[in-house]
Amino acid sequence: MRLLHTADWHLGRLFHNLSLLDDQRYVLDQLIEIVDRENVDAVLIAGDIYDRSVPPAAAVTLLDEVLHALCEERKLPVIMISGNHDGAERLRFGARHLRQAGLHILSDLVDFDTPVTLTIKGAEMDVFGIPYADPEHVRSQFNVEVRDFDGSHRYLVERIEEQRHPTRPCILMSHCFVDGGSASDSERPLTLGGAESVAWEPMQGFDYVALGHLHGPQYRGGEHIRYSGSLLKYSFSEASQRKGVTLVDLDASGVTKIEQIPLIPSREVRVLEGEIDALIAQGRTDANADDYLLVRLTDRHAILDPMGKLREVYPNVLHLEKPGMLDARGNQQLDRERLKFSALDMFSDFFAQTSGEPMTDQQTEAISELIGELSRDEEAQG
Repeated sequence: MRLLHTADWHLGRLFHNLSLLDDQRYVLDQLIEIVDRENVDAVLIAGDIYDRSVPPAAAVTLLDEVLHALCEERKLPVIMISGNHDGAERLRFGARHLRQAGLHILSDLVDFDTPVTLTIKGAEMDVFGIPYADPEHVRSQFNVEVRDFDGSHRYLVERIEEQRHPTRPCILMSHCFVDGGSASDSERPLTLGGAESVAWEPMQGFDYVALGHLHGPQYRGGEHIRYSGSLLKYSFSEASQRKGVTLVDLDASGVTKIEQIPLIPSREVRVLEGEIDALIAQGRTDANADDYLLVRLTDRHAILDPMGKLREVYPNVLHLEKPGMLDARGNQQLDRERLKFSALDMFSDFFAQTSGEPMTDQQTEAISELIGELSRDEEAQG
C-alpha cells in the first residue's frame, strides 16, 4: 500500500493581503502529478484544508476540483480531518453521501473511534482520524475530566487503541501540536495560555501517524509520527523550509519506507538583506525577481520611498525592515544625544533627496535647534 500524506493546505490564504489561490492551484497540480507518478493508493489530508472557517467561494471551487480529480477521475480514497482553521460543520457537509465516492471527511468528534477501513490490493487497513478539538469540547462531548490538550488527546488516543483491529495495519490522523515540534509564525496558536502541546508517546504504537498543524516537515518520537508540512511557505519565518508531501509505503508488518517529495512553488518566499543600491542592481539581473520578498535594508541614512524603488525591480516586495537605521552595536538602544544627531542626519538626507540640494548652514542650525527643543520637551514629559 502506498499512501500520500499531506496537510495544511490553507486554501484561500492571504499573504500580506495578497491572494495565494493561484500559487496553491500550481502546487496542487503537482500533488496530482505525484499521485499519478508514484502510483498512490490513498490520500490523507491532516487538517487545515481551508484557511478560515468561512472560506471564499474560489477556495471551495479549488478544493472541489482537486477532490474530483482524485476521487472521481482516479477512483482514489481520500480521508481528511478538520483542523483549527476549518469550520468543522461546514467541511463535513454531505459527508455521508460523499463516502460512496471515496471521500471520507472526519470532522465530527463523536465518530473519532470509528475507523475508515480501506481495502487496497486485497489487504485491509484501518484509518482513525482525530479532528481538531479543544479540551472544553472533549469534556462536554464525553463527560470526562481533562484539563488540557495533552490530557484530551491522551484520552482520545487511548479510546482508539481499545478499538484497534488486532491484525490490520492501523493509521492515526491528528491535527495537534506535538511536544517539541518546531513552529513558525503562520500557525495560529491553539490556546492563549501556551499549554497546547501533546505528548508523542501515546501514539508510538500506530503503524503511521499523519499529523497536521505545524508547517515544517518534521517528526517527533519516531520517523512514523510525522508532519508532512504545509503546501506553501505561509510566512517569512518559513523561508528556509522545503515544502512537500510525504509518501508512505506499508505492508502487513507496518511501514517499510517514508519519503518526502518536494513541491516546487511558482514563486519562492525569500528574505533579502543589504543596501538599497546593491539590491536594486541585483534585482535587474535576478531571474527570480517575481518571488515574494521581505527586504531588510542596512542603509544607515533615510531613503525616500524605498518600497517604490525596490518594487521597480522586485514587484513582489511584501514587507520592508530597516535595521540599518538602528545602532548595530550593543542592544541597539540609542541614547538621547545620539538620537538628536541621527534625527538631524535623517532630515538632512530627506531634504537633499526632495530638494536636490543640501541644506544651508542657516537651515541646519534652525533644524538642530528645533530637534533640541523637541528632545527637551520629551525629557520634561518623561
